[in-house]
Amino acid sequence: MTTRHAPKRRKQALAAAAVVAGLLTTAACGGDGDTASAAGYDAATTKVVNTATTKGGTLRFAGTQDGDSWDTTRSYYGFAWNFMRFYSRQLVTYKTEPGKAGATLTPDLATDMGRVSDDGKTYTFTLRDEVTWEDGRPITSRDVKYGIERQWAQDVLSGGPVYLKDILDPDGEYHGPYRDESADKLGLKTIETPDDKTIVFRLPQRNSDFAQMLAIPSASPVRQDKDTKSKYGLRPFSSGPYRFESYDPGKDLQLVRNPQWKQASDPVRRAYPDTVSVKFFSNANDMDQRLIAGDYDLDLGQSGLSPQGRQTALKQHKGNLDNPLSGYIRYAAFPQNVKPFDNEHCRKAVIHGADHLSLQTARGGPVAGGDIGTNMLPPTVPGAQGVTYDPFDMAGADRNGNVAKAKQELVACGKPDGFTTTIAVRNNKPVEVATAQSLQASLKKIGIDAQIDQYDGAQTSGIVGSPDNVAKKGYGIVIDGWAADFPSVQGFGRPLWDGKYVLESGNVNYALIKDPAIDDLFDAFAKEPDEGAKGRIATQINHKVMEGGYYLPFTYEKYLNWRGGRLTNVYMTDAYNGYDFVSLGLDSGKSSKTSP
Repeated sequence: MTTRHAPKRRKQALAAAAVVAGLLTTAACGGDGDTASAAGYDAATTKVVNTATTKGGTLRFAGTQDGDSWDTTRSYYGFAWNFMRFYSRQLVTYKTEPGKAGATLTPDLATDMGRVSDDGKTYTFTLRDEVTWEDGRPITSRDVKYGIERQWAQDVLSGGPVYLKDILDPDGEYHGPYRDESADKLGLKTIETPDDKTIVFRLPQRNSDFAQMLAIPSASPVRQDKDTKSKYGLRPFSSGPYRFESYDPGKDLQLVRNPQWKQASDPVRRAYPDTVSVKFFSNANDMDQRLIAGDYDLDLGQSGLSPQGRQTALKQHKGNLDNPLSGYIRYAAFPQNVKPFDNEHCRKAVIHGADHLSLQTARGGPVAGGDIGTNMLPPTVPGAQGVTYDPFDMAGADRNGNVAKAKQELVACGKPDGFTTTIAVRNNKPVEVATAQSLQASLKKIGIDAQIDQYDGAQTSGIVGSPDNVAKKGYGIVIDGWAADFPSVQGFGRPLWDGKYVLESGNVNYALIKDPAIDDLFDAFAKEPDEGAKGRIATQINHKVMEGGYYLPFTYEKYLNWRGGRLTNVYMTDAYNGYDFVSLGLDSGKSSKTSP
């Protein structure tokens, strides 16, 4: 889940706030889950805060970056996937529960989790009664199939995940609905729709994560007569409790209730607010001030307050903050199509030369930034070893970098006097700019002259997501972040590390890794039914990635997130690495802020 990217431009970030002491969470009481009876610092990280069933009001999001796309097929931003559940549904989705329980699958459009047969290669689902589109027409199995088929139209709808495309059509025989010669445009043979309420998936090969892939928004139904192709993200057609009322890209977005949605057909969503609005800001400090002032309820991007907002909130409104482990890892990738990063020794020179403690500080320190990342598998993914696996000693004696080792690697890569390169960083996330500046300063000490190019974060898929453009721009270092699309090494690492996932546009395998050994391990993982064995394979994959020196990990991210005091049913979910948007409601009688 790509970061799954982040918010807006500002000058160099301030130093991180001091470590916050003590949790103020209170005892739990009954309800739909564990419930904190009063708000407080870090209260919503593992508990539900302010349980209520009150309906009405406008849920007010603020953000410094628009979604990469509001088309369910094209999006790869985590906050967008979370938000899309307001207007899109899938056969299965994630439970509306706090923490790890929130990453557990549950039926959504389907009546159950499906009937599995044929040694795990056939999945059969039945749609619920009374599931309808926003105009009242029933959602059919053909709508689900067509929505999934859109993943094949990468020439028109690039940018989103392609797990189902690769699993259901590994030989690339289908060409997508826009080039489909069948009359109904439903020619993908591995999905069958024997009637309006039944859909059958016939996998050429078993994949133990298949049900997880059906929970991604790119598996949402799309109705053919409402498909506007590349323009669909401007006005998606709703299968959920809200529909698009207005959208001005980069400025604002408003959803209103879908009168055709029926609570009886949806066991997941409660649809408490009447309206859901988003206001996009060009400056992160301005947005944070408005959040703290109570003009907005929460940050759409779910990536934490900026340094200035963080300091103010910690001093004056600590009880409105949560400090979870986000599930993200922040890192730099080294594209191998940009010299000299086709040489692993040049890549490893950067890893050894980086000041890892400075990078952690630039990202916000141990509280707002997270622990120093020592490898590329986040602690939330099964098979991770955390800081116990530290092959470059990044959190140990070399946490400030090792100039001698870096220069040895420069000699080994044929660049004893160093070289020049460019760091690509999104312009709309101040902490990322600060990270680039930290890396730039430490590399200068080993003779690497790194210039910084800030690009429009809303155009990621066509800028750093285009290997040709990366080569043209000379982006030898790309700063980014990633969280699991679903909780496994396949859901986290396959788009980043599997050679089959290198794309012409919307690419996220920035390092352009094409290692048959890694690809084979992913294939073995997909066929493995035993969870323990899957964890061991995940560990092996992570080791292979680190041995190649393809990435410089920064932090296993934590952040300080603002929780508006009007919000009800607030909790963090591991499924989306932030607050669970579709459970939120409003208490109009409460202030938006708490005291320290």
